[in-house]
Parts: sequence; structure tokens; C-alpha cells
Amino acid sequence: MLKELQHLFGGVLEKELIEEINSVATYAEAPIDKELMQPGKYIKTMPILLEGSIKILRPDDDGQRLLLYHLEQGQTCAMTLNCCIGSAKSEIYAVSETPVRLLQIPVQKMEEWLGRYRSWRNFVLNSYHNRMMELLESVDRIAFNNMEERLESYLNEKKKMLGDSLIKITHQQVANDLHSSRVVVSRLLKKLERNGTISLQRNAIEMM
Repeated sequence: MLKELQHLFGGVLEKELIEEINSVATYAEAPIDKELMQPGKYIKTMPILLEGSIKILRPDDDGQRLLLYHLEQGQTCAMTLNCCIGSAKSEIYAVSETPVRLLQIPVQKMEEWLGRYRSWRNFVLNSYHNRMMELLESVDRIAFNNMEERLESYLNEKKKMLGDSLIKITHQQVANDLHSSRVVVSRLLKKLERNGTISLQRNAIEMM
């Protein structure tokens, strides 16, 4: 694990900090579609994603989930950081979009390192900034783009994130992520297929 951490963070974090992370962090794995975090739960560890993809979603008053942003290799969740520092309950869901491998850092260590390591403070602040910019982009898409534009942006982001033109996902899962109905999403997907943008397959969408 130490070599993997050095590969991921060798140019970002101090050697001593990487060694501390290796000694105190708990290693975990999760299959696809595993809920890693739920609203109303206290967060006692901060995750750092080693491999895979996690989607962060916020529930509305009706229990529907709105996709906020994704986490990828080497990243952590800004909302998790906020809950850790403020000892607050989670307001989001974190769901593995692919099989994932991650490290879980105890909250007390995270706070201790903020005072001891400048590189850790920078990592935390950059994580806040990057996740907030992604969140603002999501808000902009919802506020200013029509559903077809949001759908195309969503699919292109999926393709880039997964590194594969074949996206294994159902129409209902797309609708859930975009806070829309399956009927609307299916209609727009068929339109994109007629335009030659995608090819619809059983429980999958291929980007052309």
C-alpha cells in the first residue's frame, strides 16, 4: 500500500505524511452500487479513493436523489470533510459507481495533520475548491441547460470517467441521476440514437 500511496501522492504530500497515512488508514473495498455513506449518519473517517468511481448524491424532500458530482482516483469528498471538521451528520449519499478501493482516515488524524503538514492543508483546500467548482457546474446545468444538453453532458462525463465508450447503465439509473423520469430519458436517448450520437443496447449505452 505504501508504494501505491507514494505513486499517487509523492508529488503532493510529504514523505512523512504518506508514511503516516499508510500506518493509520484503514483499507476498504466495495462492489458496484454499494452505499458508502447515507444522510443522517455521523462520519468518523475521511475517505481517499484509490481506484474506481463514486457518485455523490443529495436527496430532496420526496426522497429523490440528485447527482452532485463524482469522485475519482486520488480524490476525497468536500462534504465529507465538512462533516468531519464540524462533527455534523451527513447530508448526502455516496454510492460506488464501479468497484472501488479506498482508504479511510480517522477524523482526529485529519484534524491533527491540518496543523502539522502544509501539504495536507493544501490538499484539503484544493479538494474543497475542486468539488465546489464541480457542484457549481452541476447547478448551472440544472438551471440553464435543457434536459437534452444535461443528458449529453452526463453521458460524455461518464465516458471520460470510466475510460470506456460502453456505459453499462439502465434508463432508470440515468433518470435517477438526472432527477428526471425514465420516460423522458428514454425518449431523449432514442433521439440521440437517431442522430447517431449513441447506440442503445440492453442495459447499456454506447457512445459513438
